[in-house]
Amino acid sequence: MAKLYFRFGAMNSGKSTAMLQAAYNYDERGQTVLIAKPSIDTKGDRRIVSRLGVTRDADFLIGPDTSLREEFAALRRRELESSGHDVSCLLIDEAQFLTPAQVDDALRIAILDSVPVMAYGIRSDFQTEGFPGSIRLLEVAHSLEELKTICRCGRKAIFNARRIGDRYVFDGAQVAIDGEDVTYESLCGACYLEESNGVLGRV
Repeated sequence: MAKLYFRFGAMNSGKSTAMLQAAYNYDERGQTVLIAKPSIDTKGDRRIVSRLGVTRDADFLIGPDTSLREEFAALRRRELESSGHDVSCLLIDEAQFLTPAQVDDALRIAILDSVPVMAYGIRSDFQTEGFPGSIRLLEVAHSLEELKTICRCGRKAIFNARRIGDRYVFDGAQVAIDGEDVTYESLCGACYLEESNGVLGRV
């Protein structure tokens, strides 16, 4: 039976790089992969962009109302008809932006359609609250793997802090702040609590 994998980590833990490496490994063995990412992630448009400079176009974008299983089935059919090769794996970048229903579809693709699904994303937002897609993945994925990165102090980073300029912010929309130059920094628990004055969750 194929499985649903969730590989998660704080910002800058190499999630996109790991996903592109997985795609390359399949390619090298002559196997076909499909790559998808949620359309809400406008960074790079259709491109998957890793910090190492490696890029690759997504085969399709997942809108908030997209039926992931139906879209995958249509592209799988098209691939089989055009190349004669079946799809060996579905890779999903920025999986935290999936809806819970789309995560359930990813599980169905793995179990009912016998195609492994590897989803990559972050667990929680800048207020330490879980994204709906990540919460559902943690609940139903067959395999969970944490990709690690380090904080500025050298300890393991687990939180994603939002910055506007030189200032850390702990309120605002979960995905972005319109019109602002937003960046993120991966922090350990101690450094996050130092910057947030001990506050966890929504302020």
